[in-house]
Amino acid sequence: MNLTVNGKPSTVDGAESLNVTELLSALTVAQAEYVTVELNGEVLEREAFDATTVKDGDSVEFLYFMGGGH
Repeated sequence: MNLTVNGKPSTVDGAESLNVTELLSALTVAQAEYVTVELNGEVLEREAFDATTVKDGDSVEFLYFMGGGH
């Protein structure tokens, strides 16, 4: 499966489609429990990860929101 991940071409071998949880595992995304996922321009609720399928040609962004400042 060919995807665009964080603006770069990426391939997930051996999969025609995965749900978002499976994709996080397949790509060994760091701190997956804290990541926000945007699929084709739409921010997903964490509760939807298991039910949302990622398909060939999709665009995925992994976002981390950090607190801080003064």
